[in-house]
Amino acid sequence: QVQLVESGGGLVQVGGSLRLSCAASGSIFRLYAMGWYRQAPGKQRELVASITDAHISNYGDSVKGRFTISSDNAKTTVYLQMNSLKSEDTAVYYCYADVLLRSMVRRDHWGQGTQVTVSS
Repeated sequence: QVQLVESGGGLVQVGGSLRLSCAASGSIFRLYAMGWYRQAPGKQRELVASITDAHISNYGDSVKGRFTISSDNAKTTVYLQMNSLKSEDTAVYYCYADVLLRSMVRRDHWGQGTQVTVSS
C-alpha cells in the first residue's frame, strides 16, 4: 500500500503564508500525479492544486496566483506554498496521489488531512 504523510498546517493570520508538504511512500511503481484538495465545513471537497510526474500543474480558480505547487526531484513529495491567505482558505487540506502500485493496480490514495485556519 501507499502512505501519504502530510505536514505544515496550522493557524495563520489573513495575508500570511503557510507551506504544506506531503510525502508518499510504499508500494509505488509510478506516481502519475499528486496534489491537494480541501474541504471547508458544510462545503464540498474541491481541488486546490495538482502536479503530474511531467511537472504539469493545475490550480483551482480560487487559489490561482496565490498558491504554488511543486515537487521534489524524486517526485514523491509535493509542496504547496500558500501566500496571501484569506479567511475563506480555512479548511482541512487533503493530500492525494494517483498511483500505479507494484501490483499494477492504479488507484488514488488520500492522506488524513491537515487543518489550515486563517484568522482575521
